[in-house]
Amino acid sequence: MSGHSKWATTKHKKAANDAKRGKLFAKLIKNIEVAARTGGADSAGNPTLYDAIEKAKKQSVPNDNINRAVKRGSGQEAGAANYETIMYEGYGPGGVAILVECLTDNKNRAASDVRLAFSKFGGQLANPGSVSYLFSRKGVIIVPNYKVTEDDIYMAVLDNGAENVENLGQTYEIITEPSKLVEARQALQVANIDYNSADVVFYPASEDEVDENTLKKVLKLIDTLEDSDDVQEVYSNFAASDEILDKISD
Repeated sequence: MSGHSKWATTKHKKAANDAKRGKLFAKLIKNIEVAARTGGADSAGNPTLYDAIEKAKKQSVPNDNINRAVKRGSGQEAGAANYETIMYEGYGPGGVAILVECLTDNKNRAASDVRLAFSKFGGQLANPGSVSYLFSRKGVIIVPNYKVTEDDIYMAVLDNGAENVENLGQTYEIITEPSKLVEARQALQVANIDYNSADVVFYPASEDEVDENTLKKVLKLIDTLEDSDDVQEVYSNFAASDEILDKISD
């Protein structure tokens, strides 16, 4: 089973409190600013911006916040930060591979936060390239399964960019090549199939099975990394049984 994916579909439940939700909002807004800066303010012609806006809306980010972020990013309004993407690679407890994607206007602060988290929870940073080769770029679309069947999804996307569809329990995960993400997402929309998110991510080529104790340590490290304002995404190649994942989630 796909441990990292199943955990990713439930981790936003932890953003229910104000502090966590505020951090999530800030990261979604940052994505919108960067997408507008690189591709322009017209979401119809900028699919990266379109997906960033849709993701923010699905997390209930206010429209005013979204619109201001688009204006800042596209230069229509002052106040945009000069963000840059930095990738950190490392190993967590049990040798689990971890990629940390930062979007920051302060490289020293981001590096300090990441280094401290790895050190605190039994991990270690690694040299560039020592972990990233275990991952590849993939488009991932998450679809809730409460109104749709796996057959419905296959019919919509099989000839429209999808490589694979996996049932994760409460959701389906559609995998595409990065260049086919928009095609698959649009096929779902044509079929009136709702989706939770559509992103290009780092996807593990294989997974390392971990026990419950190791998983707890790995998730503490990931939680701490995600708590940094500069960290946008954390990718890992851990896997665990459904029983362990359900127990941890509860």
